Amino acid sequence: MFNPAEQSVDFKGEAITFKATSEGVLATLQHCVELMVQREDAWRRRWEKEVEKKRKLQELYKALKDQVAMHHNGSPRPRVVIHGGPDYEEGPHSALCDEEFYDAVETGLDKIEEENQLRDRLKQKSVSIVTSPATKASTHRLWPEIEKITMEQLHYARLGVGGAGGWQLFAEDGDMRMYRREEEADGLVVDPLKACHVVKGVTGHEVCEIFFSPEYRSGWEATLEDMSIVETISKDTLLFLQTHKRIWPASQRDALFWSHIRRVSDDQDRDAHDLWIVCNHSTEHPDHPPNAGKCVRVYLTVGLVCQTFIDPPKDEEEIKRENITCKITYCSVVNPGGWAPASVLRAVYKREYPKFLKRFTNFCIDQCKNKPITF
Repeated sequence: MFNPAEQSVDFKGEAITFKATSEGVLATLQHCVELMVQREDAWRRRWEKEVEKKRKLQELYKALKDQVAMHHNGSPRPRVVIHGGPDYEEGPHSALCDEEFYDAVETGLDKIEEENQLRDRLKQKSVSIVTSPATKASTHRLWPEIEKITMEQLHYARLGVGGAGGWQLFAEDGDMRMYRREEEADGLVVDPLKACHVVKGVTGHEVCEIFFSPEYRSGWEATLEDMSIVETISKDTLLFLQTHKRIWPASQRDALFWSHIRRVSDDQDRDAHDLWIVCNHSTEHPDHPPNAGKCVRVYLTVGLVCQTFIDPPKDEEEIKRENITCKITYCSVVNPGGWAPASVLRAVYKREYPKFLKRFTNFCIDQCKNKPITF
């Protein structure tokens, strides 16, 4: 006999079975998802390792390439060449580390030096000589400062570099010695520098005249882009505005300074024939305010002191250039402004100052060798 109760569906049992089956399926799916995530993480880690390997291989390849270039070109060290945008330029938030910043500046300086060598081979750039007015420098508003700073620079040049002065020798080449004292102002390097050098075949007057005169400046100042004479104070005192070539990633620099040349009586060294000094010192001018355009203003004080020594020729012969020796003392304090790292600035001047002084003195010798001696 048919019993409906026996044929009815057990909804409770089916629900329990469905729930258990669903939980099992969900647990299995969850496990599968976890396995997939783990596998994805494993592949991601493996990919990152491969990327890191590739990066290291590329760095190794680049280092080997730089080493080959270094041995080929005779460069003292391989450098990193960086191609960047505004984030890599000089500033408080520059993305470049100090070493990369220095490498970029060094590359720029080398490029400028190569361009200057090519220019010197092609032609000699000339600047017209400025006619001097009849006025005397002593009547100018800047004269008290000019007199004071010039005498101070002469005093500093005569001081020795030993004792408690804190001078450190940082470069030496033949008769040339370069010293420094580490100082900072507002986080910027303003190390006083002092160089002593001896050059044969030129007089102190000739060296100072070349250092002072605008018509020679483009021949020995490698980074000079533009120079204008803002004011001719007198025949021995000029007011210059100089713009220097930009060396990426550093900002472009300019300098506004007066320059004064004079002969000084030398009562401290009886063996010297004469003593000349050129003093450069930053100043202000209403027509050329600092940091008004793209350039960062450099503030400087520079003194070049030159003594002439004569080795008397035999048998009262005429004095020739081989009988002449010039003792040079160069003192400078430069505040570069801007945001360049201190370590970079010190590395750059250690590299560039010896090159600058050698380039300048060689230029003086070349300019004077076939000309009459000027005492």
